[in-house]
Amino acid sequence: MDKNLIYSKLTTKKIGKNIILYDIIDSTQDEIKRKKDLQEGTVVISELQTKGKGTHGRVWYTDAFGKNIAFTFVLYPFIDVNKLEGITIVIAKCIINTFKILYNIDLQIKYPNDIVCNSKKIGGILTETSVLNGIVKKLYIGIGINILQENFNENIQNIASSIKKEFNIVCKREDIISTFFNFFEKEYLKIVREFNE
Repeated sequence: MDKNLIYSKLTTKKIGKNIILYDIIDSTQDEIKRKKDLQEGTVVISELQTKGKGTHGRVWYTDAFGKNIAFTFVLYPFIDVNKLEGITIVIAKCIINTFKILYNIDLQIKYPNDIVCNSKKIGGILTETSVLNGIVKKLYIGIGINILQENFNENIQNIASSIKKEFNIVCKREDIISTFFNFFEKEYLKIVREFNE
């Protein structure tokens, strides 16, 4: 993963401007929470996760080094928690749009937080908030997408897939990450501005 290549393709104001890159880590979601005083939009990316997190305490497998995407970024919205109720779907739509624009492929959303193709899971979204008195102080957004992996753990091989397996194309992970950030920041700012004005 080349973070300088991601930087070079960003049109964002905040998201993705500070990338912390690891080869191996337990969980990008846990690691970003361990760090203090991060600038808004900071991203933690890992080539491999040993304890990746899915929703409802499930495991998210990122066990093929350098073949998938696993990252978490942090935002400071300072808006009513109810105003972010649909944020996961907004994220999912931005992921769908990213692959459509870059590779002209169609993925689907399995409500509320899975990205699928041919009924197999290709990606997942994990959103967590830090809330005080009904106001979201921190929003953690974790995303995992199977890109080039072709062999899967026996626990998930019948329900998981990747872009490479489904479409037989080789995607550039840096392009996917930067394009997603460019799409998502525009949508996120609409939400925050609408409710802060």
